[in-house]
Amino acid sequence: MQLMVETRNLRKTYSRPDGSTIEAVKGVDLEIRQGEIFSLLGPNGAGKTTTISMISGLVTPTEGDATIGGFSITTQSMQAKRLMGFVPQEIALYPELSARQNLAFFGRMYGLGGKALSRRVYELLEFVDLADRQKDRIDTFSGGMKRRVNLAAGLLNSPPLIYMDEPTVGIDPQSRRRILDTVKLLRDEQGMTVLYTTHLMEEAEELSDRVGIMDHGEIIAMGTQAELTQQVGEEDRLEFTIGAQEIAEDLVERVQHQTAGVTRILSNPPEQISDDSSESTPARLIIFAKRGRTALPQIIQTLDAADVDIQSVAVREPDLEAVFLALTGRALRD
Repeated sequence: MQLMVETRNLRKTYSRPDGSTIEAVKGVDLEIRQGEIFSLLGPNGAGKTTTISMISGLVTPTEGDATIGGFSITTQSMQAKRLMGFVPQEIALYPELSARQNLAFFGRMYGLGGKALSRRVYELLEFVDLADRQKDRIDTFSGGMKRRVNLAAGLLNSPPLIYMDEPTVGIDPQSRRRILDTVKLLRDEQGMTVLYTTHLMEEAEELSDRVGIMDHGEIIAMGTQAELTQQVGEEDRLEFTIGAQEIAEDLVERVQHQTAGVTRILSNPPEQISDDSSESTPARLIIFAKRGRTALPQIIQTLDAADVDIQSVAVREPDLEAVFLALTGRALRD
């Protein structure tokens, strides 16, 4: 299958004020196929933003290169950029202008004009189901409606590739549903390639043809959801919510050694709500185990013996969240 995006040994090093350097991206090799939805996931600080900034030509790589549709972003940047649309996380619209005026303005920046621009603006307003509100000012729109106009602006130049940076942040469930359905339509009906980032694992699971997981400046896993979940094998994920108490290291070791099938344990200590309060949020204990339901009674018995206040327990079968936790040691929202 033809590649829409390809990176080879993509690196970015920044200099610190003290003269030292930090390598934000460490030789990323990435392939995104034409006509697929590819989600790039990673905890905060993983290097996603820097990687995508290099792919889109906003940041110059220290080493390596990226191509869009075969055009190098370092030596053929204008040709490469023409193939890409961008839907930013922040609303990038003029609130005092109408939806139609906003799209017309951005369309002229793309070099469109005349009847072709008017036709394209109307097509996109219909596509995002806002043709009936085209003359209304953006500052009268709901958050979800603004997001849909934001999406339309990224499609004005009919790009074969569109990058969407958390396009559903801060909107109501109905608007979120509309945007997710629109993303799938772009792939299924228009054959577009979508590069998608999100902090909601359920979005990645619903949308993605393939997923790349990034941490510490490197791609640590890439493939379909089925391929990635095979990496955690037959392990279930047991999630315990524990009352306001520290999770001692010896307790973790005891659970590990006394329960057959437990492969690894992740824990996060509770954080104080404020300096003036002795209250703290519940801690989480995440245990990966083969045949988790069989292991569960022994784990509960061990925690009870240690006077641990178990507030809730959830057993989850292998999924993309389990892969992410296993590889990074953190949840996607962390």
